[in-house]
Amino acid sequence: MAAQHTPALPVLGSRKPSHRERVADALRAALIAGELRPGEVYSAPGLATRFGVSATPVREAMLDLAKEGLVDTVPNKGFRVTAVSEQQLDEYTHIRALIEIPTTAGLARTADPVALEALRPVAREIVTSAAAGDLIAYVEADLRFHLGLLALAGNGHLVDVVRDLRRRSRLYGLTALVAQGRLEASAEEHLEILDALLARDEDAVRAVMARHLGHVRGLWAAP
Repeated sequence: MAAQHTPALPVLGSRKPSHRERVADALRAALIAGELRPGEVYSAPGLATRFGVSATPVREAMLDLAKEGLVDTVPNKGFRVTAVSEQQLDEYTHIRALIEIPTTAGLARTADPVALEALRPVAREIVTSAAAGDLIAYVEADLRFHLGLLALAGNGHLVDVVRDLRRRSRLYGLTALVAQGRLEASAEEHLEILDALLARDEDAVRAVMARHLGHVRGLWAAP
């Protein structure tokens, strides 16, 4: 499976991301999906060829990721992907569950149906990416969907915290799920979340979100 493009990224706010930010988003998604593996050293020119962009924005983007602790710089060689322990992943997922499940469930009472429907194309994009086996597009669309939902709660700091936790997650089991033809069914849970929200069924939203986040350390985790 090749990652030869940097997909267009819809924006939560009004400002369009720079080319450097778009490349950084694609690299983060590759890290999360396991297309860039911990301990491996990657050069900017090599990544540029892989993603079909020039080396300069890749180098700049990797420096941004180094500041976030996602990669380490290796002088005269490139960047090494930092490892994340199982305990760290469990802790990240626990915090996400504490934040995302009740916040998303609460939207069943407060969210504007028009704003919820505006996220349906992103939910469908997740399903399409899963069916195509495009893990980078899948991870990017998944991030946009969930952050877009959380943004409807009106707490920007909460969105920032979850964005950081999601970027630090690792979903190495996605490749196997694609090979088994099982990722698309999991992706359809995003549409299920939207439908439950539009039905104003808070209990159903909570149940689907709990099942969905459970995949992070279950279905989506195993290498």
